[in-house]
Amino acid sequence: MLDFHTHSSASDGSDSPAELVCAAQRAGLSAIALTDHDTISGLPEFLRAAEGSGLTAVPGVEISSNLYNKEIHILGLFVDPVSPELNAFLEDLRNRRNIRNRQMIEKLNIIGYRITLEELQAAAPGESVGRPHVAELLVKKGYFASIQDAFDSCLKRGARAYTPRDPLPPGDCIQAIHAAGGLAFWAHPVYRARSERATVRRFLKVLVPLGLDGLEAYYPVFTARQTAMLNEMAQEFGILRTGGTDYHGEEVHPGIKLGIGTGDLSVPDELLPPMLEKLEHSK
Repeated sequence: MLDFHTHSSASDGSDSPAELVCAAQRAGLSAIALTDHDTISGLPEFLRAAEGSGLTAVPGVEISSNLYNKEIHILGLFVDPVSPELNAFLEDLRNRRNIRNRQMIEKLNIIGYRITLEELQAAAPGESVGRPHVAELLVKKGYFASIQDAFDSCLKRGARAYTPRDPLPPGDCIQAIHAAGGLAFWAHPVYRARSERATVRRFLKVLVPLGLDGLEAYYPVFTARQTAMLNEMAQEFGILRTGGTDYHGEEVHPGIKLGIGTGDLSVPDELLPPMLEKLEHSK
């Protein structure tokens, strides 16, 4: 099996990049990608840990964007960790994250939750700091019993301290991934979507001409019908398919297991050769 959507402590996961490799070996995976949010700082440790393991380790990243006023995520797979173009692009995104974090903390302070930016930075060891870290800090300070409670009360869309992102257009994200030698995939396309087939087709009509290489057809919360539809959409548009668990570690999302998601996910190995073939042809 493959798992091409995972996160480490370099962003908002609980496993270090090296621990993620060990977990992938225990899970019996043949290949795994590390796709942290808006950072590739964990990739050197991830790739070193995988050397000689027999595990195919794919360097990746997950980038937030926006299309039709809807937040979408673009996965970059097989990116070069030292690409100056991608590193500069991600630094800009993290600066936007930091502005958002300050605004979020100001809102929380106004409604009575006393946390500071310094406390947040001390509590979040990775480069990419976001709402999960804010939620963890609120729990740590005793304001909420769980991360989910913090999100429901303050941080989710529509809640009192929710602060929208300032994302870059998807074409810019795809271009940055391609500049780093990678392939760009639309992550969890039907997550919380309405009129799913029509929505996916509408978005792909924009994203594919921008250079999108594929979509994520296998994801823990997708039904068999949704997965089948996404495979059909990939065939219709002539693009690749990928899949993964969106694993964040046992401490963050204990219900999501590496490789199998909630228990029944299986991302087939057959998805990898077409990716490698496209990479070879793009050289």
